[in-house]
Amino acid sequence: MTKEKAQARREHLTRMREEQKRKERRAAFLMWGAGGAVVVLLVGVVAFYMVNERATTSLDNVVTAKYAGSQHTQGKVAYKENPPMGGEHSPAWQNCGIYDQPINNENAVHAMEHGAVWITYRPDLPKAEVDTLRELASKDYMLLSPYPGLPSKVVASSWNNQLKLDSASDGRLPRFITKYKNGPDTPELGASCSGGVGTTTAEAPIPDVAPSQNPSTAPSDAPATDAPATDAPASPAPSGTPAP
Repeated sequence: MTKEKAQARREHLTRMREEQKRKERRAAFLMWGAGGAVVVLLVGVVAFYMVNERATTSLDNVVTAKYAGSQHTQGKVAYKENPPMGGEHSPAWQNCGIYDQPINNENAVHAMEHGAVWITYRPDLPKAEVDTLRELASKDYMLLSPYPGLPSKVVASSWNNQLKLDSASDGRLPRFITKYKNGPDTPELGASCSGGVGTTTAEAPIPDVAPSQNPSTAPSDAPATDAPATDAPASPAPSGTPAP
């Protein structure tokens, strides 16, 4: 009986040890499985963040053109883009600043020729978003104005570059400004963004005449050709708040 009890005890201990090992293996599997799931989740979160960050800050969607500068005309211009991003323009540039009413394309294009970024927005854009745009446009070499018939809620334009946006808070907008304001495509880098005209379209519309077939090729800063146009008199300040 003693030998049988001893054998039974040994078998019982063996079964207990095997059960303990199974529990340990199960616990280890669960721990590594949970750890792996956490790692996969973290990788997924980081990847999502990076993709989303790129989608909201990448400037891959900027549309470009190849307009030459210094082409002046006294009349209205039928621009290819809406809003324009270069081409023929008025001899008078738009004073940089914030406008509450639409401004003439032809004057704004001349301001872009001097290095300005022109932000346009749909007139029905919510006030909170307009306030965001006003903050961005409060710096030098910036134009801001509503634009009826805009193809998207907000459009940022510089000479030969344009970005369409669905929100004023889109992270690409400040990056566009940083890259293209007084950027390498500026035909007249360093030219003034004040001393031109500060009137809106309603106050001083561009005359509806045929564009010049032989636009001036003289530099826009030449006194004879780059003074404010007589049909768009200068104003001491735009309808909104002028930039410094």
